Amino acid sequence: MHRSIPIPEGMACGCDKGFPNMYLLLKPQEVGFYDLFKILFSSNLEKVNSVHSTTGADEEQSFDRRWLIFVSILVQKCLQLVSKPLACFGSCLEFWLNLLSTNHNIFVLVLNFLQGKVTMPDKASAGYLSLTAILDKRVELDSSIKHGDRRYNAALSMMAAKVSYENTAYIETIVRDTWKMDFVGSYDFWNEFQGKATTQGFILLDRSEESDTYVVAFRGTEAFDADAYCSDFDISWYQIPGVGKIHGGFMKALGLQKDGDWPKEIERDESHPPVAHYAIRDMLRERLAENPKARFIVTGHSMGGALSILFVAILILHDEKFLLERVEGVYTFGQPRVGDETFAKYMEEKLTQHRIRHYRIVYCNDAVPRLPYDNRNLMFKHFGTCVYYNRCFEGKIVEEEPNKNYFSPLAAISMSVNALLELIRSFTITYKYGSDYEEGWLLILFRILGLVIPGLPAHFPQNYVNATRLGSVNALT
Repeated sequence: MHRSIPIPEGMACGCDKGFPNMYLLLKPQEVGFYDLFKILFSSNLEKVNSVHSTTGADEEQSFDRRWLIFVSILVQKCLQLVSKPLACFGSCLEFWLNLLSTNHNIFVLVLNFLQGKVTMPDKASAGYLSLTAILDKRVELDSSIKHGDRRYNAALSMMAAKVSYENTAYIETIVRDTWKMDFVGSYDFWNEFQGKATTQGFILLDRSEESDTYVVAFRGTEAFDADAYCSDFDISWYQIPGVGKIHGGFMKALGLQKDGDWPKEIERDESHPPVAHYAIRDMLRERLAENPKARFIVTGHSMGGALSILFVAILILHDEKFLLERVEGVYTFGQPRVGDETFAKYMEEKLTQHRIRHYRIVYCNDAVPRLPYDNRNLMFKHFGTCVYYNRCFEGKIVEEEPNKNYFSPLAAISMSVNALLELIRSFTITYKYGSDYEEGWLLILFRILGLVIPGLPAHFPQNYVNATRLGSVNALT
């Protein structure tokens, strides 16, 4: 059973019932070959095994919509098929890169091998790096950005979002020994629709003379994690009347129940890890009740950014006044769109009402913030304060990032030129900013790939760390 946590007087509100809702939930694990093509040609999607819907809205019956549903399910089916080999390849690649690093370089590795002195990396150790950390090995916070600096929360949030990709031992060591902060915990969270733990995050406590701040960091999509890619490509939607349609894949990862509902309380199933929203909410309830001066920040990179703002959205929908009054801010980096225009307007209104600052930080040609599309078929919209940084890390507040849907023939040339200039910058950045900004050979290889796919290397956390350190925007607090 779910462990009850005492709720301070005046905090409890609303009821335990879910919201009246409509939804279109895609379940690719249930689809067969015949059903997959039936999606394209069926006049009634409700008869397709893998499509579960509470509405037969005409908009879902158009060919354009059925084509998008077909592609979404097909991609997820393919990802499920390659899930294990993809994870195996990623694990082997990371092990090889860690083996090289542990033994300093390929020449020392060969020499150690001949002498029988090879140092083998330990995957559970604090020294074992994910691909994200290999691309950017910085762990120190920028010493020039102190408490009270306008950039402090953003810089700390981005480093937490970057560190969230690592194993528990690494995260704990960095938080406690390097940042001199309190490590609360690192967690794996259950996804009911995928039947496994697909969502990760950690919590730290940053103490200062002015106030104590908990930082909740959601992990984004890892390079070889097919389960996370399934969440990204899942265009299921979940609609709450008066609130709007919300991205189903992200909602599933956050804790949406299998009946398509968001009850305020759920029973804890001890047979598997807890679901993200409820577990984090309960931990915050307990700790903030014990520490009246504490507040909290929610952050994440990529899909982690989507989960961050949706975590706060569910707090708003459940009218969690006690927690909403303690939100210091939501900082997302390279965040994809999470809902339609109605949801965007609803969130703008509620964030203003609760005085919650949501900074959506976008670096240059990063493709992910430009997805899913903001067009007549998908109709996804961004909200929050968009802080846009160009290649030179010059920041400004904009209503929408340039080239909002990424795939644009008009922008292709400028994006390719920009990718070339980023590649050149890899060799010159240390002369301008110092050795702390050096880019390794692996990142340079990705920069070369960026000449073909400009939005790929632009999404890497390294760019966002640089932006929060080198850029400045007066509104960023």
